[in-house]
Parts: sequence; C-alpha cells; structure tokens
Amino acid sequence: MAAIGLYERRFSESTRRAKAGVWKVLCEDFLQRYVRPEDTVLDLGAGFCEFINHIRCARKWAVDVDEELRTCAAPDVGVRCAPARDLGWLEPDSVHVVFASNVFEHLADKDEVVAVLAEVRRVLVPGGRLLVLQPNIRFAYREYWDFFDHHLPFSHLSMIEALEGAGFRMVEVRPRFLPYTTKSRLPAWPILVKLYLRVPLAHMVLGKQMFLVAEKPRPQLT
Repeated sequence: MAAIGLYERRFSESTRRAKAGVWKVLCEDFLQRYVRPEDTVLDLGAGFCEFINHIRCARKWAVDVDEELRTCAAPDVGVRCAPARDLGWLEPDSVHVVFASNVFEHLADKDEVVAVLAEVRRVLVPGGRLLVLQPNIRFAYREYWDFFDHHLPFSHLSMIEALEGAGFRMVEVRPRFLPYTTKSRLPAWPILVKLYLRVPLAHMVLGKQMFLVAEKPRPQLT
C-alpha cells in the first residue's frame, strides 16, 4: 500500500495544511539547531516532505518508497523513490544529518531495522547525526495499533538498544517530546506550537513521541 496515498485518506487537505505549518515551526524553532547551513541532509521516509522542505541546509535528499514523493518535494530537494534500506546510491561518509520521523514502526521486521541503521551509519560522516522522532509505545500504547501501517513497537529504551547495537553513540534522549500525532493535542497555531516547544512540562504531560539524537562515532586517534 502506498504510504502517501494512505496518508491522504488519513489526513484531510486542511489537516495537511495545518501539519505543514506545524512542521515549519518545528524546523525553525527546534530542529534547525541540529543542522548547519553547509550540511547535506537526508530525510528518510520523507512522506509529504514536511521536514526537508523547511529545513535550511546546503543539500537536501528525500527518500520514500512512494512515487508521489516527487510531487511533494520542493525544487531544491533531490528525490529518491526507494526503500529506506536502499541507500547504495549515496557515497560512504557523505551525509551530515539523517532525519527519520515515524519511520521505524512501519518497517516489516527488526532485521529491516538493522539493515536501515547499518546503511544510515555508512552514509553518515564521522560525527554525523541521526535524528529520530518516533511514537513511544510506553506512552502511546492505547493508540499505537490504531494505524494499519504500524508493524513494530518501540519504546525509547528499545530504540536506544537498536541504535547502540548498530554502532551509534547516544547524544540526546527525550522519552516524551511531541504528542502522538498532529491530529491530537498539539496546537496548530504557530504561536502555540512555539510556546509548547519552550515548555518542557507540557512535553511531560502531552508527549507520546520520543526524540533521540544518535551520532556516528569519530575514529579514535592512536
């Protein structure tokens, strides 16, 4: 089933417009701190390209299995319609930041998760970072299986185990960050999104998605 087609049925046109506004604020007020102007950035499972269209960097790539990705990407975004584990078209040590929002719960099994993480680690430069935004089963267990395309459950602890097992070093762990979906209790007005991002107590009350930052270690000097 095509992911973007499924999401078009799941989210109305007005909801998608509101989501785009939320992502603009998320990028400008939070995610941009992890991305430098000179970076190459890869959006893994890019969907509607809400992250990669708004983030500021030197070079942008969007990857998704759905061919409709081409209609969502901004003109400055390079598009690759392929599975997340298929990054062979990228050179080793060529990407500074990989962003994966709501990706790993959609993969078929844990072997595929391992394969994706291995490819992400290969294409990242030493010191490059993987940013993971992901539903946390520990806090979203009631709603987690309401979506037909969810296959794998992750808590922040199991996601950390997967990342460390793939050779990443954890840099930042936020078990509770955003609400479960943009259709839930995250306000759609930009000023309220900005306020939410600045109030950690709100994350502890409403947050059901984790945010993790993992780094590809730099070679140790001998």
